[in-house]
Amino acid sequence: MRRITVLIAPLLLATLALAGCGSSSSSSSAASAKVTVTGTFDKTPLVKIPAQKADGRLDVQTLIHGTGPALSSTDALVGNYSVYIWSGTTHKLAGSTYTSVPALFAGRLLPGLTAALKNQTIGSRVLAVIPPKDGYGSQGNPQGGVKPTDTLVFVIDLIKAYPSNADVSGKTVSTGGHGLPTVAGGSGQPKITVPSSKPPKKLESKTLIEGSGPAITKGQYVIVQYTGVNWRTGKVFDASWSHGAPFGFVIAASPPQVIPGWSDGLIGKKVGSRVLLSIPPADGYGKQGSSQAGIKGTDTLVFVVDILGSYNPGGSAA
Repeated sequence: MRRITVLIAPLLLATLALAGCGSSSSSSSAASAKVTVTGTFDKTPLVKIPAQKADGRLDVQTLIHGTGPALSSTDALVGNYSVYIWSGTTHKLAGSTYTSVPALFAGRLLPGLTAALKNQTIGSRVLAVIPPKDGYGSQGNPQGGVKPTDTLVFVIDLIKAYPSNADVSGKTVSTGGHGLPTVAGGSGQPKITVPSSKPPKKLESKTLIEGSGPAITKGQYVIVQYTGVNWRTGKVFDASWSHGAPFGFVIAASPPQVIPGWSDGLIGKKVGSRVLLSIPPADGYGKQGSSQAGIKGTDTLVFVVDILGSYNPGGSAA
């Protein structure tokens, strides 16, 4: 399955995580004092950046102190953000999620963001003024419009953290079978056994663990763990568990962010559920397949998906 590797398109062309090394942050300094932010948590902030050059230092301010748990070095973070490019004496808004859906910070992170988010608590709003040396360095990011001399200004609202091994804990109602693969494991990464029979010709979606959360609806931002197996080979070809972080996507987005079988098979399922999907080629990668994953145009795909959370446009939890 195609993984989304852009958090701040097209600024960050890598998945984000809260691990790695970065410069130490300063809670108050000249540069951060020049940038002011007003507004309430999880609402679009009003950011004022002065018409002067940044001083080249990494500066972090916790503008709102949340009362939730502190982020660990392996957590993935769901958050809303605005990011500005501060270039010389001018600046411009490069991206914001407050009027759409939040983002999942999971994977590699710019050093300045690693430092800014370290030990922050859920419910916090963080301001990070990130100089080039703690951002994209001397190469900049031409695709994102970031020059080697540009400073980045982030305002991030920390909504929820997910451990790298997050799973579901609802009631087991099925282990599959009856012409579908069987699934073992009540927690953690499941083990999927494909039968010797031919796969179903149509999309099949079966709840294995029944969650108690709200049903997934079109346009929501959904956080999941997943394991994907090729029916033909019986082998795992992709899994969020091996990436060390859950996966986030907008369900039934246009243009689509996941294969059709995911959107069609997960809509209506409840948060907290584990779902078995048997996806024929037409609802997967089509006739072209995916050579990178060893998937032929005739292959049926099997996924076991743990639905960890869902978020409505605007960032509120469903």
